[in-house]
Amino acid sequence: QVQLVESGGGFVQAGGSLRLSCAASGRTFTTYIMGWFRQAPGKEREFVAAISRYGASTYYANSVKGRFTISRDNAKNTVYLQMNSLRPEDTAVYYCAAGGRSDTPNYYSTQTYDYWGLGTQVTATS
Repeated sequence: QVQLVESGGGFVQAGGSLRLSCAASGRTFTTYIMGWFRQAPGKEREFVAAISRYGASTYYANSVKGRFTISRDNAKNTVYLQMNSLRPEDTAVYYCAAGGRSDTPNYYSTQTYDYWGLGTQVTATS
């Protein structure tokens, strides 16, 4: 079991930046790949970014590539999402997720992740 708590959401003008954090507790953090997903009102939850267990590999949705950066600090049991050049279409609830049952996970799929945080709201205004 692992518990995930997101923080760092808020309101920002278009073009601004936010950094989300996700603190994990429970089992050894390096057991898990970590991902960020988001869900806007009336839309399905969608993949944003993911990172491998020791941070060697990162994955991004095309819509955020070049603007968002995922990273992790295994000593602090924390994963981050640095979001730059925010756009109104980035407005959503952002969820942190942990997974790790497979040696070859599909980083992009919600099905890969077993544990989810409660989410943090990000609102980018034009």
